[in-house]
Amino acid sequence: MKKYIHASAAIVCIFFFAPHTGIGQVLEPTDSTQQLPEIVVQAYLSQQPLLQTPASVGIVGTEQLQSRIEASLLPALNFVPGLRMEERSPGSYRLSIRGSLLRSPFGVRNVKVYVDGFPLTDAGGNTYLNLIDAKAMERMEVLKGPDGSLFGANSGGVLLMDLNGQKKGTNEATLSLSGGAYGMLHEYASLKYASGKSRFSFSQAWQRSDGYRENTAMQRHFLQFSERLSYGKNNSVKLLAFYSNLQYQTPGGLTQAQFDDDPRQARPPTGPNPGAVEQKAGIYNQTLFAGITNELLVSDKLRWVASVFGTNTDFENPFITNYEKRKEQNLGIRTFAELYGGEHTAVYWKWSLGIEGQKGRQDISNFRNNGGIAGALMAYDEVDVRQMFYFSKLAATFQNRLSTELAVSLNKNTYSYDGLTSEGERAFADQWMPRLAMSYLLNPSLALRATFSRGYSPPTLAELRSSNNVINTTLQPESGWNREAGFRLTTRQGRLQADISVFRYNLTNAIVRRLDLDGAEYFVNAGGTKQTGIESFVTAWLVSPKNEGILRAVQLSGSYTYSHFFFDDYRDATNDYSGNRLTGVPQSVVILGGTVRFPHGFSLFAELNATSKLPLNDSNTAYAERYHLLQAKLSWTQAAFKKAEIAVFLGADNILNEKYSLGNDINAFGGRFFNAAAPLNFYGGVRVQFQ
Repeated sequence: MKKYIHASAAIVCIFFFAPHTGIGQVLEPTDSTQQLPEIVVQAYLSQQPLLQTPASVGIVGTEQLQSRIEASLLPALNFVPGLRMEERSPGSYRLSIRGSLLRSPFGVRNVKVYVDGFPLTDAGGNTYLNLIDAKAMERMEVLKGPDGSLFGANSGGVLLMDLNGQKKGTNEATLSLSGGAYGMLHEYASLKYASGKSRFSFSQAWQRSDGYRENTAMQRHFLQFSERLSYGKNNSVKLLAFYSNLQYQTPGGLTQAQFDDDPRQARPPTGPNPGAVEQKAGIYNQTLFAGITNELLVSDKLRWVASVFGTNTDFENPFITNYEKRKEQNLGIRTFAELYGGEHTAVYWKWSLGIEGQKGRQDISNFRNNGGIAGALMAYDEVDVRQMFYFSKLAATFQNRLSTELAVSLNKNTYSYDGLTSEGERAFADQWMPRLAMSYLLNPSLALRATFSRGYSPPTLAELRSSNNVINTTLQPESGWNREAGFRLTTRQGRLQADISVFRYNLTNAIVRRLDLDGAEYFVNAGGTKQTGIESFVTAWLVSPKNEGILRAVQLSGSYTYSHFFFDDYRDATNDYSGNRLTGVPQSVVILGGTVRFPHGFSLFAELNATSKLPLNDSNTAYAERYHLLQAKLSWTQAAFKKAEIAVFLGADNILNEKYSLGNDINAFGGRFFNAAAPLNFYGGVRVQFQ
């Protein structure tokens, strides 16, 4: 009871004393009589106002990333309703949009991810989101629900990331250094330079942490380069490249008894199997990513964009039962043409037609793990994956009130394998993914929207050839239909914003993770799921920037996610899970927060995350308890020298000192579900920016 009294008091304090910067609002100091900047969506090939966008979109800007701990994406992304990001240990990310983490022991699956317009998701369906330093991120857009119209196969949604260096005409240098509990250190430096027709960006970051638990140390070196060169009349070529060297230890899950006794311990030895420390369990990933895009304005009504991109990854994973090594190469193209017309008429339209394709090759070797040293060869496979989709989209706006989109993509996916004991090829049936969406502007501040779309996601390579070292030739893609409706409200001055969505998503052949007696994973198809949900977000400026009183700006924000997700017709040889709640999904998440700005550059940020309990296995016999996470950050920003700005900040996380697991191992054999998160901890740092 005492815990919930503290949580309730924290909610009251946040609402009345510490309002916060809302999702999607990038703020500049302005006079209180001026209108706040209009929010735009960049996802659908060209910019459009968020108010009239016929899709459920969450936007995370620089302000939201800087207001929280800058070394992690979790708090900023988790504020977006319908999105859940977890970190089992430093560097081990999982991401889910409007669905469960059934498929994701780690990483990102059934969600398509792009970085600066290039697909970060490879041909095999895997996404190494943890390669990119959080401080290098400038802006993110989350498209919630299946959206294959422009982005190909996905059943959850799309994440679009914009790295630093994309602002037009920016000349600045930034240096940031922060540190915190459990040996956390984070250093970031960047240079942006614009001269004539060239825009150049370079950033470098280094991060390390010992972690709260045993065997959770991590370290990442990150380098990123981009160049955008304009030529001719509004034509340009863009180059993006980054290199990341990521290493992190994996502690393994704990049983309830182990979690209660000592949450800091790594997975101990069990029977004949050694523990995580003895096997030096961890991930070692070195990846080079590069892409080049040419944008050509053919005429004043036609533009053509063409991209080529590729990755090379060296991946090693010493685990409890084996030592896996992978060599991964990926090459892809993406090109589209966009024709538009009807400017200054009653009907403005755009038609897009394009293609995206990738080819990936992975050489996968599994050895015996002799205390962190690769031993005798156990299994080997060469796997080639080819995926391609064609897409077309017609968008039209009538009388600047009714916005409509009709889009479709045709998706192709094939893989072939050649190993020590088997070889073969499998081609999944071609799949159409249509999408129909519309938005109607009732008045300049209020818009209604509706969407009808199909989701489709084939098994990833990590699911077809999982850690049990067996090629699964029976696993089927998951697919389903999503229907949703919602509205957006934005006042003319931008002082109040609200967004509410209601959806129903019926998924068939949902892919579910299982573990065998040795802890190796494999995947099966469930009969399906029925997912009904509500997502809402609201933000209000009580004092608009820049007021001249003691309170220079005050803002309140809140988000709410309700997930009524259940298995439908899901049985195995011995159990019937039909009607059970979806594994790994909390039924409700409430987040309240705010920022208040004071004179002389001081500001205070606070946020409370209240997450309900969630089932840990398909049978719903084990649950992770609900938790309340309170964080706060005090910052001081001041001009220094002639063209420099210095910021000093101090923050605290898990102020209520909750004992919880952020990143549970669902359906874990032996009840090893729990990966304990850190209790109350502090961090601080300094950032200097030169213009």
